[in-house]
Amino acid sequence: MAGGELSALSLITSTREFSNSEQRIVDYILEHRDEAPTMTAAQLARRSGTSEATISRFCKRLGFDNYRSFQFSLGRDLTLKHDGLDLDGEVSLENVEDSLKSILATKVGELEATLRGLDGPTVSAVVKRLAGAGVIQIVAVGNTNSVALDATFKFSQLGLRCTTHEVSEIAVGFALTMHPEDVLLVISNSGRSQRLMRIAQAAKNRGACVIVITSDEQSPLARQASYVLRTVNHEALLTTGDFAFSKISAMAIVETLYYFLLPEIEGGREHISRYEELIQPDKDVE
Repeated sequence: MAGGELSALSLITSTREFSNSEQRIVDYILEHRDEAPTMTAAQLARRSGTSEATISRFCKRLGFDNYRSFQFSLGRDLTLKHDGLDLDGEVSLENVEDSLKSILATKVGELEATLRGLDGPTVSAVVKRLAGAGVIQIVAVGNTNSVALDATFKFSQLGLRCTTHEVSEIAVGFALTMHPEDVLLVISNSGRSQRLMRIAQAAKNRGACVIVITSDEQSPLARQASYVLRTVNHEALLTTGDFAFSKISAMAIVETLYYFLLPEIEGGREHISRYEELIQPDKDVE
């Protein structure tokens, strides 16, 4: 999948708000992965309890010109194999080996779709803004807080001035002190957190650059951003479309930015070495 090429599987499994009829389409496809890509629009409509008009609108909402292009993309995605491993399969202790293969294939698919879907010019612009930032505030809520902490740790190692706050009221207060040369990096799977929206609006009002890592490019947070880096989440293949807790894609984007930042920051490698020297006593064991 080349950068910018639509992936039907990634679009329907990543977090987004579907209508009831659209969710029935998604549920049917995920429950009948073998046959869904071969169905006509009329068949899929009948089996999912919707209509051909709903199928057409659903495909266009996802960014496809028509059902045929959606069908082709879905068929390609669902027949992908990684080292001979299928993307389908249930997770159960009754069959641990096949379950592990299914988890591996699903997570490899998430990473592959996320990194291949990144837009080169956007990545370049984001890296340059981060490298030249006065201060980088990194924010998240709930389950994604660990990704924000990881990003703060990694970027600080390079010599960038980074901060993160798990208490949203403190994060809002800090955002109100930001300047135009500063960057707010928001990490949100859904892109719909009201707390993060308040922080983003505060930083934006101060003239800071807002960068959002999210699975939904049409979300309210994404619309606040100067730059959006999209994650892909295939969690629905292993659990259910009702929730998605995977952080692997977001962490992969953070690591990707780190690798690009390393050669861009003058003295970055030396700063890492000084950091390692300072913490070395904690690693020494008699």
